Amino acid sequence: MQTWTCAQPGTFDLQETEIPNRPAGYSLLRVRAIGICGTDIHAFAGNQPFFQYPRILGHELAAEVVESEQFSSGELVTIIPYFNCQTCSACAQGKPNCCEHIQVFGVHADGGMREYIAVEDRFILPGNGLSADELALVEPLSIAAHGLRRGNIQSGEKVLVMGAGPIGLFTILLAKIQGAQVEVAEPNAARLAFCIEKLGVPAATQASYQTVIDATGNRAAIESGFAKIAHGGQYILIGLQKEAISFIHPEFHKREATLMSSRNATLADFRYVMDLFRTGQIDAHDFISHHVEWSELGDIFPRIHLAEMGVIKAVIKLDAGR
Repeated sequence: MQTWTCAQPGTFDLQETEIPNRPAGYSLLRVRAIGICGTDIHAFAGNQPFFQYPRILGHELAAEVVESEQFSSGELVTIIPYFNCQTCSACAQGKPNCCEHIQVFGVHADGGMREYIAVEDRFILPGNGLSADELALVEPLSIAAHGLRRGNIQSGEKVLVMGAGPIGLFTILLAKIQGAQVEVAEPNAARLAFCIEKLGVPAATQASYQTVIDATGNRAAIESGFAKIAHGGQYILIGLQKEAISFIHPEFHKREATLMSSRNATLADFRYVMDLFRTGQIDAHDFISHHVEWSELGDIFPRIHLAEMGVIKAVIKLDAGR
């Protein structure tokens, strides 16, 4: 089978590899669509935490069941790509998304930018009528859903989302669905225009917000967000970067503010997002601006983050006949 491998930062190679074996309790899946994530782009650039090379990227997946003891052949599925141990303290508390021994598909373990994968059945979710494009968006939408659930966002709450990359856009979308009053901070003019025109969300106008959510993963942006927290407010870090962050303690303290991280997502978040697709509250094609052919990946991947590419969300499509 064909496999795209990031051998080292800045290097992306198409290789021939063996189709994986299917142990008991696993299913063999044929990959059909792969969302390109900021994690993949940062990994390619060499600035993604928790990362070692060489690595097969890709964790936002739609796949077709080939061989399975639990699922029907030909069925479209997605996966929860956070492989957990089930026994550590976090798992015991019902937080497998931050398992002490977590293996995130495409980050700690080789991921889905290959034609076939073998995945443990407990991490596979049947699509039940969802399309490949929809299934490829379930994971990043679940990341956004988990961040909002961490913050217990209420209807009418004033929320600032910093960053309008895919995770930021999905956070805006879901916060609006939940009734929040959302504004966005985004320096990229095209992305800001998308927020205003397509999502009906204005650029940030207020000095402070009950909830500030960082979806940039940019150190300077993250640090700037502390000043935007209202007294009694909260700051949720969905974005991730490698360096230490700093803030002025008295300013944070006098607000009696809450700072929290949001890592990955849980089964409840995945089910919530899939239900939103099924009830027509999310349209995948509102966000997918680029479909990338499998053979084009090596050429386009180093450029896909550039502003002139105009990418909102890119999805790699694999020919069903391969």
